[in-house]
Amino acid sequence: MNIFRVTRHEFLNDAIHLITIGTVKKYMKRKIINIDEDKCTGCGECIPDCPEGALQLIDGKARLVSDLFCDGLGACMGTCPEGAITVIEREAEPYNEKVVMANIARQGAGVIRAHLEHLAGHGETELYNQAIEYLLENGLAIPDHNAGGCSQKPTKSGKIPCATCPGTAAQTIVRDVHASGERAPSSDAPSELRQWPVQLSLLNASNPYFHNADLLIAADCVPFAYGGFHSDLLRGKILVIFCPKLDADIDGYVKKLADIFSFHTIKSITIARMVVPCCGGVRYVVDRALEMSGKTIPVTEITISLQGEVK
Repeated sequence: MNIFRVTRHEFLNDAIHLITIGTVKKYMKRKIINIDEDKCTGCGECIPDCPEGALQLIDGKARLVSDLFCDGLGACMGTCPEGAITVIEREAEPYNEKVVMANIARQGAGVIRAHLEHLAGHGETELYNQAIEYLLENGLAIPDHNAGGCSQKPTKSGKIPCATCPGTAAQTIVRDVHASGERAPSSDAPSELRQWPVQLSLLNASNPYFHNADLLIAADCVPFAYGGFHSDLLRGKILVIFCPKLDADIDGYVKKLADIFSFHTIKSITIARMVVPCCGGVRYVVDRALEMSGKTIPVTEITISLQGEVK
């Protein structure tokens, strides 16, 4: 009976803490930003890139002040000079676009524009439409903005079909043509691939080629964007590739990498990712896998621009 009373008492206390103004907060597992306090210098460069108002400088550090305002798209990641901001997945309050818009609308057309472009640029069509609907419902002007190549004129329903993520937005990359107009034969650039398969979902964590290996863990797009992938990055390493944006089983990827780290002696890890924000998920998966495995392995991170340059 004593055990029952303690358990019931604790349950009631937890329930009371969840009740705010007569409503019970609902939580869900979703993507949300995480700030490494040890890396954060309090420079504040991330603050303007969060028009939703989820970030503030408090006691010399950038802080996530409300789960409710953070959409988890990571617009603030790219401007952090210390790499202190990552996107993780955890229990959080569901993001509420209408609540966010009520806060944003008070800050003027410039902040509204930044928020709309932020949503459109990440392909968040539903949230983008909710933001447009809020403006229309409240008689507020829709500022001129870049809607990812879509029409900015709402339909009768008030919706504007759009938009794509910066990582998927179409663009032409101009290359210099050699005077001869010819490329060197492929035999002049031999493959440095040392194993098969390479896709994380297909790999067996017990494969012996992982033992005493230097790992190259790369986002899917890196080998196509970086011309020196084989000679500069892959040489002497075992390759693992995946896409943190499109691949569904991220938790499974964390578990498989943790098994690889646990079953073998891994000498080093090199992460190769693209500059687009969603690619930061590669580092997130590796960090979680290291934590799960309990291993300490040196990690080097390399970022490749859309023009194929090392950032």
